[in-house]
Amino acid sequence: MSSNEESDKPSSDEPSRVQHITTKTGRILRVTEEQIAAAVIAQQAAAAAKPAIDPARRTDVLFRVRRDEGHELSSWWMVGAFVVFSGVVIALLSWVPGGA
Repeated sequence: MSSNEESDKPSSDEPSRVQHITTKTGRILRVTEEQIAAAVIAQQAAAAAKPAIDPARRTDVLFRVRRDEGHELSSWWMVGAFVVFSGVVIALLSWVPGGA
């Protein structure tokens, strides 16, 4: 081996710094500094390329609301709304003449 090839390889004296990053889903990732630097550059390029438009404020969306994490609407509200709406429909249909 030439001295040039030896210098390209990382020496065993310098351990590669590896960080452990936990995602929102609880997955643990091993990330090196080079990967972090590449991700930051990619994020900056993507942020510069796309305009700052909030998807919750689009004109074709009427009732979309962006909520903070942990403050989402409970699914029980939708279940309750279905039960109440169904009850109102049945009550109104009971006034229709000629029913069973």
